[in-house]
Amino acid sequence: MEHHGQLHRKINHMWDLVVMQAREQLRAAKQRRKGDRLVVACQEQTYWLVHRPPPGVPSVLEQAPERGSCTARRVLMNADFYKREIECCRRALGRTRVKSSVSLEAYLKFSNQHRPHDPIMSGCLPSNPWITDDDTYWAMNAPRVAEPTQLRVERWAFSFQELLQDPVGRAHFMDFLRKEFSAENLSFWEACKELRHGGQAQVPALVDAVYQQFLAPGAARWVNIDSQTMERTLEGLRRPHRYVLDAAQLHIYMLMKKDSYPRFLKSDMYKALLAEAVIPPETKRRVFPFMWKPRRSSPSPALLPASASGDCAAAPGGPGGGPGEA
Repeated sequence: MEHHGQLHRKINHMWDLVVMQAREQLRAAKQRRKGDRLVVACQEQTYWLVHRPPPGVPSVLEQAPERGSCTARRVLMNADFYKREIECCRRALGRTRVKSSVSLEAYLKFSNQHRPHDPIMSGCLPSNPWITDDDTYWAMNAPRVAEPTQLRVERWAFSFQELLQDPVGRAHFMDFLRKEFSAENLSFWEACKELRHGGQAQVPALVDAVYQQFLAPGAARWVNIDSQTMERTLEGLRRPHRYVLDAAQLHIYMLMKKDSYPRFLKSDMYKALLAEAVIPPETKRRVFPFMWKPRRSSPSPALLPASASGDCAAAPGGPGGGPGEA
């Protein structure tokens, strides 16, 4: 009864507060002019029209939420329940997980690898075109350049996707594949990419052209794919669409990634490109304050130790005493 009385008094206090606020709002509304009252009423109606729930969703303003039943959600603790729990725990234990130390080490390696290539963390060479009138940075890192920069060539070794995304890197990789008599793999990958992003009206003609050039028996630039992928591709050619060659493209992509790409990074061609790459000289100091080296300054007198402050106070008087001494 004591707790019930406390709850009753608390609810009464809250209700008194609500009534008082309502009376104050009513008094303020009566004191408003007629035009202001119309504006407030229109604003309130507009608010509820905009924020009303979508059709089919219950509105708490029209009906109260139904009280949940504890008996309906009660779980029967029998043998079957515990068997399901044990099986769920076994599957959770067998699930592969990555240790936090391994993931943090990979994240640290990724950060250290990409830090020299981040314009914010390492600055732009030869200068920052966003704060200067020199646009040499954009000219040297254009999609098509005669001589790539050293940082650009280094990024090709990060991943195979980095190499294919760079038009200059893809062109040099094509030259390497021509020397190994496997340039048709990259040409097939480019043709599939063009098919995926081409117009819908040209899809049947492009699919037939790619098939006749790379996949048909006796094709001029035949690519080697496994029988299962070939069967899936031939089945999809009956009703050609822009994604019909995705399986064959993925097979050739993995073949180049695991076989041709590592040999390209170890080849003399890539080493020569890395040695002959352009290193732009720095013409303007970095402007970001967290990249500057901290300047050395004298310590503040307020931070000096007590002994040092005492020595400084005694220094003006000197060993012969202050001006008060005779």
